[in-house]
Amino acid sequence: MSEGERRLVIVRHGSSVWNQCGRFTGWTDILLDEQGLARDAAAGRKLAELGLEFDEVHISVLRRTRQSADSLLGAAGQPGLPRYSTWRLNERHYGQLQGMNRQEIFARWGEQRFRRWWRGYFEAPPPLDPDDPRHPRFDPLYAQLDPALLPCSESLADCQHRLLPYWREVLAPRIAAHRSLLVISHGNAIRGLVMALEKISPDGIQKVEIPPSTPLVYRFDDELEAVGRDWLV
Repeated sequence: MSEGERRLVIVRHGSSVWNQCGRFTGWTDILLDEQGLARDAAAGRKLAELGLEFDEVHISVLRRTRQSADSLLGAAGQPGLPRYSTWRLNERHYGQLQGMNRQEIFARWGEQRFRRWWRGYFEAPPPLDPDDPRHPRFDPLYAQLDPALLPCSESLADCQHRLLPYWREVLAPRIAAHRSLLVISHGNAIRGLVMALEKISPDGIQKVEIPPSTPLVYRFDDELEAVGRDWLV
């Protein structure tokens, strides 16, 4: 990276086993499918062809981002990159919708309500009961976290709210110091970050799609304002 350049590359992990059967995943720790791994590897080769190298990679605590990192960085020729994982980069928590497909959701709550939860900014799906075994307080991945931080459902606004401290306190200072970062996360977490970086309105973010395994490159000025972005398709 040139002396004056500040850059961030964001990638949504490849398709998972539940993506293929149309089930909402959220914080459920589902693995990638073979197609997802292959497309992540193709993204890594694309980054290598363009000469994009990184100082470190940041992922969520969910295995599908770790798998994506393995596949992408292996193909990019940077398998030993330092890694940092955080629950703040997790996918949005879908509450009771997790594990359900659209037909099941429509039958229980109706399509109109579902679409407000799915694409809207402010409304969260029905929450998990605190005693539901799917609640993250029962997951060893989050044993070290204050249970009060763990969601039982999230709107996109909630997801963005718990992600942005990681941007301000970890990612932004590293970018300001000219560290070249790769972030591998999830569709809604990335939507929340893109919304903040590009100053997109709550109405506008409903139209924003984050395709899997497709690097998104941001360039920043000295004030860490986004001055350019490119999808590497």
